[in-house]
Amino acid sequence: MIAAGHPLTAEAGADVLRAGGNAVDAAIAAVLTSFIAESPLTGLGAGGFMLIHTPGGESHLLDFFVSTPANIAPVSAQVEFTVDFDGALQQFNGGPATCGVYGTAAGLWEARERFGTMPMRDLAAQAVRLSREGVKTSEVHAFLYRILEPILTNWPEARAVYAPDGDMPQIGEVLFLPEFGEAIERFAQEGPAPFYTGEIAHAIADYVCEHGGTLSREDLANYRVEDRTPGETVYRGRRIVTNPPPSSGGLLIADSFVHLSRSEIVGVPELIEAMSFANRGRDHEFVAGLQQPGFWDEFLASGKEWATSEHDAVAPDDGGDPLGSTTHVSVLDAGGLAVSCTCSNGSCSGVIVPGTGVSLNNMLGEMDLNPLGVEHNRGGARVTSMMSPTVVLEDGEPVIVIGSAGSNRIRSAILQTIVNVVDHGMTIEDAVHAPRVHFEDGLIQAEPGTDPLALSDLERAGTPVAHWDRPNLFFGGCQAVGRERGSGELAGAGDPRRGGAALVV
Repeated sequence: MIAAGHPLTAEAGADVLRAGGNAVDAAIAAVLTSFIAESPLTGLGAGGFMLIHTPGGESHLLDFFVSTPANIAPVSAQVEFTVDFDGALQQFNGGPATCGVYGTAAGLWEARERFGTMPMRDLAAQAVRLSREGVKTSEVHAFLYRILEPILTNWPEARAVYAPDGDMPQIGEVLFLPEFGEAIERFAQEGPAPFYTGEIAHAIADYVCEHGGTLSREDLANYRVEDRTPGETVYRGRRIVTNPPPSSGGLLIADSFVHLSRSEIVGVPELIEAMSFANRGRDHEFVAGLQQPGFWDEFLASGKEWATSEHDAVAPDDGGDPLGSTTHVSVLDAGGLAVSCTCSNGSCSGVIVPGTGVSLNNMLGEMDLNPLGVEHNRGGARVTSMMSPTVVLEDGEPVIVIGSAGSNRIRSAILQTIVNVVDHGMTIEDAVHAPRVHFEDGLIQAEPGTDPLALSDLERAGTPVAHWDRPNLFFGGCQAVGRERGSGELAGAGDPRRGGAALVV
């Protein structure tokens, strides 16, 4: 079974499963298709993580997220944009100075070499075909294009792709991305080399540096995929396997589960309290600790002390990217191989390098990923991330394979979906569709259908609540597959907040 953020993305992976490919093959095909069906949220200029749990019980976390260049451009070199997010004005940073060292080409290639079974040209075929035939614009993507319009129309190359006649794609209109498809086709034929040491890499680095950024030829040539040991915790007798440091999202999710495990009943108040503790744990020492060996165990062992300490807070949690410009694919195959893969271009830099078919990320401009300021990052280091591909194991078998888009809301979306299954006995589909809450900056955000009595009690106790009138992609895009408790039947859901889809093969 596969779940993804777009029906075409899910269908590409399902086709590979039908053809006899395994879960890694399916995930790669889906991710490559997302470069076309879900552009500009992801692509060959993006970064990501793939969590693989094998039938033999091994877990691997392939970290191919964005790294900082050896030399980092000052924040003043970034281009600021103000966008209208349904009436709320939000600041975004883009431009060449926000472009970090991308990893998707290197990561997908390594995943196929080590764990896949099918030729990359076969896995890329659907993406290449769709780039030429075009993809019809969905309601969700029309909204995203509208929000991102100031970024995507600021540079002529991006404007020529997304608004050649001056208007962004509307619902039902077909978007053609032939140059993106050519880049994917070349990747499938030649591997990642052209994008890191070849002519495409040189064109990208030269263009970025000539326009105020610092992404160099050396940065690209030195990029490496990291095979990390996933982080683990236990909740209600189940093993939660997720993204380890230097990313922060998986550790904050694990910390929330440690906190919730002390409660026999988990309702809205307990969720808000767990989110609050995780938020308060994100101080300067936490950010520094993410780069230190052994920090996972140290943080969880002293979680209560961290969460209640008087350390200085990091830069304010302003909600990061309200779009949650991230894509996720979850796959579980018949042999028990589980794959959870999350990729992101940030909110995109708006930079499409001429002649390459590569749209570059803006990870150095995402303030939530650089809470101490981008200038404090170490050159060549991974940018920290909230992205948290996760697998839940019961008696050693994967029962939930999950991940989400949503910036800061990634951790709350994954947390609540797992709680809905484990604590409340929901099906995976019901758990994904259930109303969500998110707590940040002293404010509870609540979707309709959230326990009204619990919210009233919290408001009377002095915590303000923002009541949303409908489900919204603000609360994440949680794609999940797995097996239902008792029956063992395959189940899953694509999050309707992101126009997601799930398919059984």
